[in-house]
Amino acid sequence: MKSTDTPGNEGTTARDASPARVLWLMGPTSAGKTTLARALERHLRSLGQRPVIHWDGDQIRDMFGADLGFSSDSRLQVVRALAEVAKATSSAGIFTIVSALTAHDDARDLIRKMLPKLYVCYIHCPIDLCMERDPKGLYRKAIDGEIDTLIGYNSAYQPPECPDLEIDTSSRDIEDGVREIIAFLDTRGF
Repeated sequence: MKSTDTPGNEGTTARDASPARVLWLMGPTSAGKTTLARALERHLRSLGQRPVIHWDGDQIRDMFGADLGFSSDSRLQVVRALAEVAKATSSAGIFTIVSALTAHDDARDLIRKMLPKLYVCYIHCPIDLCMERDPKGLYRKAIDGEIDTLIGYNSAYQPPECPDLEIDTSSRDIEDGVREIIAFLDTRGF
């Protein structure tokens, strides 16, 4: 990596840049986490003010392949991998958006420890509406008994304690959600 040429910054590299914030969207399956994260990423990129990236839990699962299941350990492994990539992109000065279920306290504690510049955004949506949306057909599979590990159906999704922001996607459209996140970030000097 090349050093900057500004006097007094000899030996400074991009690695010395202050880490950017990480916005972690968590909530039940089909609540709208990924849809909202993608819309937010598009909006921020259109402004062109700072680099932004979005990581999704399904991306990490795709990287690991079919061997990764849905046990508590496997779910924690996905969150740990997401936190590692978020930490890397944040350290590079890239505003990082993560969308992932993040249903258990061990996973939530892990991301808070690993990501000191973290904002947690809880994407709230009643499970009955999540079941209606069901773009991946996971609730249908759970109802039919094909899967028994769907959090929100086979076990309750417990909301995070004290999220920095909460968005109810049952009463807001995606554009409203993006505006709410932007307003939240603006109050924090984004």
